[in-house]
Amino acid sequence: MSDSPIDLDALRSRIDDLDSQLLTLMNERAQCAQQVAQVKTAEDAGAVFYRPEREAQVLRRIMALNKGPLDSEEVARLFREIMSACLALEQPIKVAYLGPEGTFTQQATLKHFGESAISLPMAAIDEVFREVEAGAVNYGVVPVENSTEGVINHTLDSFIDSGLRICGEVVLRIHHHLLVGETTRRDKVSRIYSHPQSFAQCRKWLDAHYPQAERVPVSSNAEAARLVKTEWHSAAIAGDMSAKLYGLTRLAEKIEDRPDNSTRFLIIGNQDVPMSGDDKTSIVVAMRNQPGALHDLLEPFHRHQIDMTRLETRPSRSGVWNYVFFIDFKGHHEEPRVAAVLEEVRLRAAEVKVLGSYPVGVL
Repeated sequence: MSDSPIDLDALRSRIDDLDSQLLTLMNERAQCAQQVAQVKTAEDAGAVFYRPEREAQVLRRIMALNKGPLDSEEVARLFREIMSACLALEQPIKVAYLGPEGTFTQQATLKHFGESAISLPMAAIDEVFREVEAGAVNYGVVPVENSTEGVINHTLDSFIDSGLRICGEVVLRIHHHLLVGETTRRDKVSRIYSHPQSFAQCRKWLDAHYPQAERVPVSSNAEAARLVKTEWHSAAIAGDMSAKLYGLTRLAEKIEDRPDNSTRFLIIGNQDVPMSGDDKTSIVVAMRNQPGALHDLLEPFHRHQIDMTRLETRPSRSGVWNYVFFIDFKGHHEEPRVAAVLEEVRLRAAEVKVLGSYPVGVL
């Protein structure tokens, strides 16, 4: 025989008590955040309130302490929103991102800064850089690479002439859906709108399911979603945010060809980020086009056992025969062995520019 039946009313009463405790604790945390703001402002009128390394440490700690049944990443997302709301009490953060509304870059912005940040869409990557440089916003979010289609060269080129720093990274799992509006005749779809990169990421699925449909490239997936809102014969490839923003229905879900399709985004700002305990550094290195140049550049990393996570080459705009290397590697530039590697690279290169050291993306 089973034990005595579960008392549903008692469980609901227990949940109400726990909710009251959670509410009290969240407001106590918010009060602490306000006190932190007062202390910082008293010490420095231009104090920085958003600390990427501190947020990363808090989220890692919470995930390590979590014993379930909630998933650790879900718990971290909940705490991200609490931290976002508390930070807004200290000082509202303004963030520019590559728009328009409904794009994956906006989704990455909300994932990193939370819903309480003030997010502003920009029409182009260089506009995001300009807004941050001008001080109109605190930070910017730009895409830098996709696991299927590779790097976004416009972002890399923007760093060459900019004095901005990389303050963080976000990796977003990309799911593409085939979306239609209320007036769409689903059996008559003859045109599909999307960003060219999304077409490339869904090529095999489209060839198999809509081989005769016209594929019309547009500036963003959000723009594609807007266009099909009132068209009866068209569909759009876009994500969840665009579907929600324009009230579209999923005709097919997760149509990307590769299940591991993801995009990495960078947080850009004006601050140097202290060590968090698990960091990454990005640099730009200009090398002369001569035999052995690449070997000379990479050898110190190998000898000091520095884990290099990304190497990209771009032609230099300052000289026909010079090349610029974008390098990501594990570690913080203030660590002794990383500093030693950077010093050796400076002796071998024409120019070295540290774009920033920042916490490895937690979520």
